[in-house]
Amino acid sequence: MEYIYSALVLHAAGKTVDEDSIANVLKGAGMEPDAARIKAVTASLEGIDIDEAIASAAVAPTAAGPSVAAPAEEEKAEEKEEEDKPEVSEEDAAAGLSALFD
Repeated sequence: MEYIYSALVLHAAGKTVDEDSIANVLKGAGMEPDAARIKAVTASLEGIDIDEAIASAAVAPTAAGPSVAAPAEEEKAEEKEEEDKPEVSEEDAAAGLSALFD
């Protein structure tokens, strides 16, 4: 996300969004920039009108109201959700979390 934020900061400041500029922003924030990620961001922004993308993303879709279901249907749906969830032991959960920090 910090690579995209860097590009947005540069754009908001009226600067050119290029590899060197993004790297400089990240370095200024005390980060070590990854050249591959910077290239991916600049390549994905090629030909994109950032102002138009921001404007279209800022328009939130209207949410439909909550559906009214019969109480029996709600209970069945809740029971089915509980049945579908696999049980995970604490050891398995801890092992999965430790993978985040490798």
